[in-house]
Order: sequence, then structure tokens, then C-alpha cells
Amino acid sequence: MSDEPLSMTVHSAPQPDQRAAMTRRGRWQAFAVILICAMPVLASYYSFYVMGLSGKAYGDLIVPTVDIPEAISLRDLEGQPVTAASLKGQWLLTVVQPAACDKACENQLYMQRQLREMLGKERDKVDKLWLIPDDEPVRPELREILAKGEPVHLLRAPREQIAVWLKPGKDTQLQDHLYIVDPVGRWMLREPANPDPGKIKKDLDRLMKANAGWDKPGR
Repeated sequence: MSDEPLSMTVHSAPQPDQRAAMTRRGRWQAFAVILICAMPVLASYYSFYVMGLSGKAYGDLIVPTVDIPEAISLRDLEGQPVTAASLKGQWLLTVVQPAACDKACENQLYMQRQLREMLGKERDKVDKLWLIPDDEPVRPELREILAKGEPVHLLRAPREQIAVWLKPGKDTQLQDHLYIVDPVGRWMLREPANPDPGKIKKDLDRLMKANAGWDKPGR
């Protein structure tokens, strides 16, 4: 055992000026992290809205964009709650149709599927969403069809809550449109009623090009 006396080093506490500097540095670091995370999204919006792309859009650009309500009461067809946050991470081709789904509804769902497939290698960045504003059952044969390939997400939500987020154009109804929602959950484009699918495809191509540098396939 050593006879050397124990020595203790005493560190002085940071002075008030040092603590203030450390606090400021921490805030700037946090701000820098947030900015880095947000830059890809900001860049894609700058590309779409500012660099001439917005003037070429077939659909109606939504300015300002509308965030999905965090309190929206989403449920799957089994009645289980689904969080709004779970819809984020992908572009959403969204339709609003009653569960009964008439011929016009079936045509819209078919167009939704075809539009995603037409995107080719970019299609894995896009999900299909059917919002159902009632509690009626969906026909089993229709559910079977929609489950094939990349399935459609079927979720129920009260009509009044859907209407807080998505809105139809003049003299039209919610079910008349295809709504495009970005990966952050913001509604940003409404396609016309009785649309030309080829022109919607061009809108989607521009969106995929505008965010090609940051948006990756899959959630």
C-alpha cells in the first residue's frame, strides 16, 4: 500500500457567463439539428411552389398546406384505433368514399391503383388511402380486390373530422376528388373532379422529382 497522500482535484463550477454560453451553444446545436432534418422538406416545397413547377400543376395547390389533425379519430375496419402519425412517411393518394362504394367509387379506386403503378420505380414512395366517413360494411369481394398487390389502407373517420383536413372544390363534394398528401402529413394538392389520369401522373412525376434527393421508398 502506497504511503503517498491522496490528492484530490477540485474543479470550479462554471461561472454565470460560461453557463450562459453553454446554454446558447446547446440551443444553436438543437436548432441546427432541426434545420438539417427540415431542409429536405423545405427544399422540395421550394422546388414545387417557387421554381416554376407550381404554375404547371394540373390540380389545385393548397396554400398554405393543411396538416392532418392529430386528434382525428381514425379506425381500421375491425374498429381498432389508428394514429394520425402512422400515416406519415409516405406520399398518400387519398380518396374519401362511403363504404357502399358505387361505380364511381370503384372507378376512382381503380385510378388510384393505376396512378401508383404508373410511377414505376417511384411507386414505393406512395401509399393508397381510402377514408370512409361512415360505419357501413365494405363488401368482402371489394376488400379482397383492394388487398391484392400493394393493399389500399382502409380507414374510417367521422366526416366532420375529415372535412377539417380535406375540402372539395367549388360545387363539388369530398368524394369527387383525389387528394395528395405529403410524407409529413400535409394535404398539398387536390386533383379535379372527373380528372385526366395522365395529367395527374404529371403532377406526381413533378412531386417525385422535386423531392428525389431526400424521399426514400418505404416508411
